[in-house]
Amino acid sequence: PPVGVSKACSSCVRTAGVKEACTQCDQFVCQNCSRLCSYCNTLTCSLCSTIDYGDVGEQVLCNGCSIFPV
Repeated sequence: PPVGVSKACSSCVRTAGVKEACTQCDQFVCQNCSRLCSYCNTLTCSLCSTIDYGDVGEQVLCNGCSIFPV
């Protein structure tokens, strides 16, 4: 973004840090709204991840990892 423009979280519109961008859609996401994929450890937003409530417990899966059977 241009100088002087804040980077707002795409979910809650709070200010997001420089390194806080979803690896799937490149939208800025704050620390409170970000999710870390349980398999590949990439940072994703709530729109680019799903939560698997399987036998192992609650696991966050990015869109890339969620297409593979676990």
